Order: sequence, then C-alpha cells, then structure tokens
Amino acid sequence: MKFYSVRHLTKFVYSHCVSESVMETRMHPRSDSNQRCLSFSLSVSPRCRVFSYRDHLGNQIQHFDIPAEHNQLVIIAESLVEQQSLAELPNSLVPSAWADLDALVSYGDYWEMLLPSEFAKPTAKLQALAASLNVTRRDDPLVLVRELNQSLFEYIRYVPRSTRVDSPIDEAIESQEGVCQDFAHIMIALLRFVGIPCRYVSGYLSQSDREQDRSANDATHAWIEAFLPHLGWVGFDPTNNLLARERHIRTAIGRDYADIPPTHGIFRGRAASELYVAVKVESFAEAPALDRDMPTPEDWSVMVEKAQEPPPPASPLLEIQQMQQQQQ
Repeated sequence: MKFYSVRHLTKFVYSHCVSESVMETRMHPRSDSNQRCLSFSLSVSPRCRVFSYRDHLGNQIQHFDIPAEHNQLVIIAESLVEQQSLAELPNSLVPSAWADLDALVSYGDYWEMLLPSEFAKPTAKLQALAASLNVTRRDDPLVLVRELNQSLFEYIRYVPRSTRVDSPIDEAIESQEGVCQDFAHIMIALLRFVGIPCRYVSGYLSQSDREQDRSANDATHAWIEAFLPHLGWVGFDPTNNLLARERHIRTAIGRDYADIPPTHGIFRGRAASELYVAVKVESFAEAPALDRDMPTPEDWSVMVEKAQEPPPPASPLLEIQQMQQQQQ
C-alpha cells in the first residue's frame, strides 16, 4: 500500500482584463479499483463558489463562474490518495480469449469505448501503422496489448510540446514525435481497430528514481485502459512502456482527451491568454494525517498572491474564448 499527495496548480494570465470566466476542472482523483481518494480540495483565485457533480462514468467534476473583472485565474487542486497493490498480470490468456472478448462485447456494455471518437478515429496513416506494427487479432488480446505498448514506446519519440492540445493523431504518426496524449490516442485507436474496448485515462504519474520515466514530472499524465477477458480493465502506459500500477493516479476516464481535459472553460473579453501548469506528487509509505498542513510551495505563492490583486479596468470589447490545457 502506498499513499500520494498531489498538488496541481493551473494559472491563466490574460493580456487584458476579462469580465467573466466559466470553468470545469477534472482533477479529483477517482475512488475505484485499487485507488481511494482520502481528501480533495480545490482553491480558486479570485475567490468564487465551487460546485461539483459526477458524470455517467463516475468522474468528479468541479465547476465555477467568476462574474467579475480579473486579469489572472489561479486554480490549486490538492488531494491525498491511497493505492493498494495490484495483482500481477499473467503472461498470456487462454486460447479462447478472443472469442470470450467478443461474447462480452456482444452484451452492448462496451460499445462506447469501441466506436471512433474525436481524437481516436481510423485514418489512412493509422491503418498503415497498424499494418507495420502487426496489429491484428493474433496470439491473444493481452499479448497483443503488451506488445503494442512496447512498440509505440519505441516508434514514437517523447518530445514535450511537439504537438498541440487539438492535434490529430496523424501529426504524431507522421513525425514520430508526441506527448503522452498522442501516445494514448494512437494506442486507443489501434486497439479499437481490432475490437478491444479501450478508454483514455487522465491523471498523474509519481516519478521514481528507480524508473526511467520519460514523461514530464511537473505535468499531468495520460495513459489507456483496455478491457480484457478474465481481467477487466487493465492500464497500459505507452509513453513509458509501463503497466499502469500504483504510481499511476487516476483522475478521470473517457473515450479520449475531448471528454476529460483537466481544465475546460471560456472567458469573456478581448484578450490573449497564457497557461502555466505545475504538478507536485509526493509518495508516503504510511498515511499522512488528513488534516496536515499542505502549504503552497514557495515558487507557487507569488502566482496566487498576484491573482488576488485588484485588476485594471476591463476592455469594453468582449469576446468569448476557450481555455484548456494539453497533457504532457
């Protein structure tokens, strides 16, 4: 059993004062499978009332509206998570595994995670990649997913900021460069192509000195879960060629990134916006006190203080623009 504290800071800076911001966040760790969220808080500056709801997939979403002038928006999510150890996976499944999977899918419970979605859809480049990586109904589903996890790790170079938040998978396939969001979308589309239900997972990865993780340690992370017969939903991290185990902290699941961005909102005003994100994950062998003080890190405190300063007058020209962050 391991415990993790997570602090996730998001800061939007506007070139001119805006008159209103409306935002949804998906930073609340899930409580299911081997993971339990022991505590969670969301702080917003300028201050406002935060509401929450649970969607049809069990994700916790916080949302708020700031109907006042401001030139910065700072969001800090803090959580404490307990992770139980997961059972070891077998090397392979029974010979009837493909037929068993088809029988389970035929009941209709997994179609949502089999159909093409906004960022995980078939393309000519994807089909060519499937042929080159031998993504077919061979061996058994577990063997195929394990091998594809490693193949994508070797085929695509992890290069921060090499793609955009709305980049189609063809960009990463053609350049052979991408971030965790691209790795996840490509793997999802390939597995759905052969009839394996697959979903996108958003969250955090606790970095370890013993592991050679190549994903950024100060950002959110993304990986996939494949539905396999006799095993259920199993997590794979193609960015790092890992099974998603205790170090992977899940905040939301969906068809792809479009369903579950960490932040998604709009603001009213004629202004450009800049986004800053910082993530700090700490691990503990024993459970820390739930009421323990989690002070704002020194390098974050200035951001919060500046967001609380009175803003300059807003521009009379108003536009509505979107705000969301890519997963690195």
